[in-house]
Amino acid sequence: MVPHLITALNGPINELEARILDSMPAIERWFRLEWMEHTPPFYTSVDIRNAGFKLAPVDTNLYPGGFNNLTPQMLPLAVQAAMAAIEKICPEAKNLLLIPEKHTRNSFYLANVATLVRVFHQAGLNVRLGTLDETITAPTELPLADGGTLTVEPLVRKQGRVMLKDFDPCTILLNNDLSAGIPNVLKNIEQQYLLPPLHAGWAVRRKSRHFAAYEEVAKKFAKLLGMDPWLINPVFAQCGTVNFAEGTGIECVKANADAVLAKIRRKYKDYGINEKPFVIVKADNGTYGMGIMTVRDPKELDELNRRTKNKMAVVKDGQQVNEVIIQEGVPTYERINDAVAEPVVYMMDRYVVGGFYRVHADRGIDENLNAPGASFVPLAFAEPGNLARPGEKPGASAPNRFYMYGVIGRLAMLGASYELEQTDPNAESLEVESA
Repeated sequence: MVPHLITALNGPINELEARILDSMPAIERWFRLEWMEHTPPFYTSVDIRNAGFKLAPVDTNLYPGGFNNLTPQMLPLAVQAAMAAIEKICPEAKNLLLIPEKHTRNSFYLANVATLVRVFHQAGLNVRLGTLDETITAPTELPLADGGTLTVEPLVRKQGRVMLKDFDPCTILLNNDLSAGIPNVLKNIEQQYLLPPLHAGWAVRRKSRHFAAYEEVAKKFAKLLGMDPWLINPVFAQCGTVNFAEGTGIECVKANADAVLAKIRRKYKDYGINEKPFVIVKADNGTYGMGIMTVRDPKELDELNRRTKNKMAVVKDGQQVNEVIIQEGVPTYERINDAVAEPVVYMMDRYVVGGFYRVHADRGIDENLNAPGASFVPLAFAEPGNLARPGEKPGASAPNRFYMYGVIGRLAMLGASYELEQTDPNAESLEVESA
């Protein structure tokens, strides 16, 4: 299924698709060389927006949920990618400890955990679930919507290792984004592999740092293809001391919104785009579609009602919002059955393993779709015969559209790799040792 792109202004995206397909050997070689220099995150999901005149990542998640939305045909790819990832990290690995989010009653999220367990089991690992929820003191069964169960167990810290009562893993995989901070039980682990590393969690990570790293990647890639990086890169700015509840720091948000809108207007003029620009203001550290608003005019920030202020003041796990990113809004002109849709690409190690369209019938083209009421339609990345087909008319071929999404997803993942290197607390000591 290729969603209908409901904009007459699809010339630039068709041109981009043609350019990407023509350059496929050069692109794949470029990625190969980049991955020789940089380590991909263990797993990643990327939200992409297709405006017809621009195709850009708007969010990169290093603790992806939603694996349950991948089709059964996609799972063998995930198993192979998991094998490749584990082989690089801990080839002798036998046991994998998976630590999920604490909100373990959400049936959709539990289905995601069950899918991950299945993937790693088929990749040749014994998988058990440990929980950061201190109220769970004994193995506890959680019911799944399909009638199955998952068992979560309390974590044990013993001689510098994290384990379960009778289960000592070589590798610990977090599917918990650490929004609430880094728990003591996970600190100073030196004898086991902890994936992703602690500085990938929202206790440390910032979207603005990610998009600064992504901008570097986008410029390199654009140079390779001889194109304007703006076509794949959202403009952004950041404000570091904001309190929406008290109304402080709003001037910074206004000034930056004004500056970003001016940059977008200039680009729209250059490309003859007759659209009203907008920005998305969102928490610089946060997830689950919380702490996000659309701004079309900076004056709107003077008139925020109490409900909006409250919504912007707190994100997941009750964390206060003090830093925000002001990001160029990329409208989505993709539709499935008249509902607004955006692709989400899933990767493990350096491989695209699948994806889906997030669809929301009640949201507009300039709004966040990661909200209650969203539904998911699988992307046919992994269907038989869905290799890219160079030579087909741009915009007409599903495999070609999906290949392009896979390229943008991998660029965002490479941006995350740069970002994690730049924020690695151990990087300096390693450099000193090697000097």
